Amino acid sequence: MAPITSTYRLQLRPDAFTLRDAAALVDYFDALGVSHLYLSPILTATSGSTHGYDVTDPTTVSAGLGGREDLVELSHAARAHGMGLIVDLVPNHVGVAKPRENAWWWDVLTHGRGSEYADFFDIDWAEDNGANGANGADGADGADGKLSLPVLGSQDDLEALTVEKDGEETLLAFYEHRFPVAAGTEFGSPQEVHARQSYRLVPWNAGIINYRRFFAVNELAALRQEDPRVFELCHRELKSWVDEGLIDGVRIDHPDGLADPAEYLGRLRTLLGPEQWLVIEKILGHTEPLDPLLPIDGTTGYDALNQLGGIFVDPAAELELTELSADLTGDDGDGAWLHHTERQFKRDTGRGDLAPEVRRLVRAIQRETGSRCSETELNDAVVVAIARMPVYRSDYSPLAGLAARIVGDMHELAPGHEAAFNVLAQALVNGGEAAVRFQQVCGAVMAKSVEDRLFYRTARLVSRQEVGGNPASIAVSVAEFHLHNADRAKQWPRAMTSLSTHDTKRGEDVRARIGVLSQVPTLWSRLIRDWEDVCPSPDPLTGLFLWQNIIGVWPTDGRSAASVPELRERIHAYAEKAVRESGAKTSWNDPDAGFESDVHRWIDEVIDGPVGDSVSEFVGRIARHGWSDSLGQKLLQLLGPGVPDVYQGTELWEDSLVDPDNRRLVDYGARRSLLEADAATIDATGAAKLHLVRTALTLRRENPSWFDRGEYRPIFASGSASGHLVGFSRGPVGESARIVALATRHSLGLSAHGWRDTRVDLPDGDWVDALSGRPVTSADAREIFAAGPCALLTGAR
Repeated sequence: MAPITSTYRLQLRPDAFTLRDAAALVDYFDALGVSHLYLSPILTATSGSTHGYDVTDPTTVSAGLGGREDLVELSHAARAHGMGLIVDLVPNHVGVAKPRENAWWWDVLTHGRGSEYADFFDIDWAEDNGANGANGADGADGADGKLSLPVLGSQDDLEALTVEKDGEETLLAFYEHRFPVAAGTEFGSPQEVHARQSYRLVPWNAGIINYRRFFAVNELAALRQEDPRVFELCHRELKSWVDEGLIDGVRIDHPDGLADPAEYLGRLRTLLGPEQWLVIEKILGHTEPLDPLLPIDGTTGYDALNQLGGIFVDPAAELELTELSADLTGDDGDGAWLHHTERQFKRDTGRGDLAPEVRRLVRAIQRETGSRCSETELNDAVVVAIARMPVYRSDYSPLAGLAARIVGDMHELAPGHEAAFNVLAQALVNGGEAAVRFQQVCGAVMAKSVEDRLFYRTARLVSRQEVGGNPASIAVSVAEFHLHNADRAKQWPRAMTSLSTHDTKRGEDVRARIGVLSQVPTLWSRLIRDWEDVCPSPDPLTGLFLWQNIIGVWPTDGRSAASVPELRERIHAYAEKAVRESGAKTSWNDPDAGFESDVHRWIDEVIDGPVGDSVSEFVGRIARHGWSDSLGQKLLQLLGPGVPDVYQGTELWEDSLVDPDNRRLVDYGARRSLLEADAATIDATGAAKLHLVRTALTLRRENPSWFDRGEYRPIFASGSASGHLVGFSRGPVGESARIVALATRHSLGLSAHGWRDTRVDLPDGDWVDALSGRPVTSADAREIFAAGPCALLTGAR
């Protein structure tokens, strides 16, 4: 197996980019210096899915992507170029939006608890279910031991049910939905047929649901991987890929949703063997360490992403950006406000979108403890405790004692409620079903409240509001950056590092340009106030949030956004998603058509009116500095500790926003042409970034010992502009440095006075800049950075 020195993430799509399409581009990825292709989920998913995370059949490769035959072809094509494959696996849930496409789910709907797959899903089949209650809060969320399916618009929609035949099969139909009818139950009115089934159709917003979901997504039903039968079936195809040498590693999606992530990963490591690369999508809390006892190579890199972005933000802007946010929106976006608001949102989520999961947890607590506390008292205690949990789940080894501290704090903060917290503590100590569900609900509440709400509800500097990030920390110091890198080099040298993923809120180059606002906070504050006077946004918070994202994607090639129809459409789509995720003025469950119409009208006025000219002028002023930061963070990622991932298309400038915008098709023809041209000019084409990516990845692939468990040493400078440099050296353990990576930070301020007397503390030796081909004859920063904002020094030959 070739050493994994880098990955290139591909978003496969049955309608546009299949396994065969990927195979046709292997020569390009090879020329780029990539060692392994990293594939989005390739198992059979819901028809029409463009992401693959809604797997419907974990035992087969998606026919829409080309099936197993094309997977083998891609693997062989990669091997022929000395490359390998990494696959993305989704163990937590399967797609059930179209029940007939999921054989396991369809069988459960048909036979209920009698189905051989009934225990595959995490379903509460309780008899005492409170089905006649208004919202199911008096008991389980099922209906007489039935599986509740939240698909109706309202209870009145039951009148729209029909019964139809499809060959030998009888179906219950509701608009585009189809459900099975068990043999012998097909007689009478549609409503009578429905009443005889093992499932019950209920309104989508009634809060009546009795199967665990992925967060609050009704169309994704959770699996019980703790059941050996489920694990074996879900991983049978994966094992065959390993046994046949088709893949070299696995990325695990959302392990925190599983009953016991550590136990699952132990079984998975046994199945894979010791050599397969194994990384997990683990979102760490702000000060949370990754559990060293897990048999994995590391995370997928959100921790590195936030370090790489924060090092280029100027901390001197914090006061002015805080004041601007406070003046316009009423919130200053600082740590205290964020901390308080996060807890509030988590309480809201526990009592709202995830109320069924909380109620089921409370019932488990009552069963296991025999508590006489009322369900309301226990529900309140659980919600408050979960709201105070600062991590996705607290049962990883480095977090021992965290749950105890949280419950202990509540005894002091909520006097008079000791009984409910005592019962919760007893359930957690027992280590049974309730303890498991507590951890699972904690993660779901965190995700829905923070990444999917809080990060759309604050707007001090939106480039810092990223998955796993801490917006309260506006910047990362050089010292902190180096310490984190050194820890990764020692503890997790094979962890993935990322700058963009399919889950990031905005792409790396968009974040880099927004980050430049920290270098001109006074100008930015004045412009925002001027623009709001001329073209006031419908809501100050929405305005401040969207202004930054508009700046991040505004064209830099001489065109205005008004002349790019596709960009206008993308901004509109992003804005609608953002305001609904925020939930401040509108939401997915209760959209406010009037407010959303005002937002869309405002966006068009910004693009088409005089403000658009001012935006173009401002973007033209800061664009080059955004490019500087983009190149800098890319260089530091590609050569830093860990295995760097290049998200599809990001070898050029890339202006993606949140999913699904970041899954748009990539123009590989343009990239191939630029790669062959070998251009490195820093301009709107992005050729300089492509040149940097190829140079760094090729160097890494040709010299794996310099990076995999290699030495990491910070590089500093002396002189008046020393703070504008961040860099490090790499090389084999116990040997001298072989490469030096240097990047410019806060380049806008630097442009006013230059490097002047600044000298870089280079390691001994003769160096040449691999990016420019120029020999380095002195440690003078002016010479080192004469060709651009980054330097990649290698030993002269």
